[in-house]
Amino acid sequence: MAISLWSLLALLGALTTAIPAFQLLFICFSISALLMFTGRALRKRPLLSRPALSPSQWLVGITGLFGFHWCYFAALKRAPALEVSLIVYLWPLLLSLLVAGSGRRHLAALGGLLGFGGVAMLIAPSGETVLNSRTLVGYGLASCCALLWAGYSWHLSRSRGKVEDIGWVSLAVALLSLLVHLATERGHWSFSALEGLGALLLGLGPVGGAFYLWDRGLKQGNRPLLASLSFATPLLSSVVLVLAGVNDWRLATGVALVLIMLGAGVANFKPRLPAAVKEGDVSG
Repeated sequence: MAISLWSLLALLGALTTAIPAFQLLFICFSISALLMFTGRALRKRPLLSRPALSPSQWLVGITGLFGFHWCYFAALKRAPALEVSLIVYLWPLLLSLLVAGSGRRHLAALGGLLGFGGVAMLIAPSGETVLNSRTLVGYGLASCCALLWAGYSWHLSRSRGKVEDIGWVSLAVALLSLLVHLATERGHWSFSALEGLGALLLGLGPVGGAFYLWDRGLKQGNRPLLASLSFATPLLSSVVLVLAGVNDWRLATGVALVLIMLGAGVANFKPRLPAAVKEGDVSG
């Protein structure tokens, strides 16, 4: 569900292009925090009880959510969006390696490379970018995005915190985003109906509600499979844009689908052992 919501980011983001980046983050993460408070109110729990987050959970959560978006926006100012997106989508490959079981990292690496190949088919660099210090810094920031989100996701998979802790972290990220917005951006508060709807849906979905789902999935789900399926995010996003009439269908989309699904299959392949081996019968 989280991956499906992330696939709507490009379409909903097109409705909010006039809203400055950190102002939009403030709105989205405020909505994300409100989801927690709404859940508490419905369950008749105290709204402002002290969050049970350790210092490391605060640090990793804020660094993951705020740091990822800050690096992403900074990278887009310095390097072409296609190349930045391609580098950022190294994170599922990194996460596949981090959550792979003992002796399975070779399959995770092979599956991840196939999945990344599918992403590369969708987000192919133009080849016309001139390398200079500015674009190199942009690529470095995009690499930081991949490292931050892979590390944050890996931490979630090992953490025993509550899913609603995302709400407290979202509140902190919203306040940080507001400070950066006030310091660096000119506000745009006279929203049109479409802009307001887009910001609301972003907060409920890709830049808000999806984080709760991702947290729960990594804590309780099949982590290697989730890491592999994460490569499908840009693919699903392309399909959504095609269905919405924004983009045209391309052969690369079909090829990417095959590579991503093949990569997921390889990364999660578990050979069937003979019955005798399963039962520990090695007499033969």
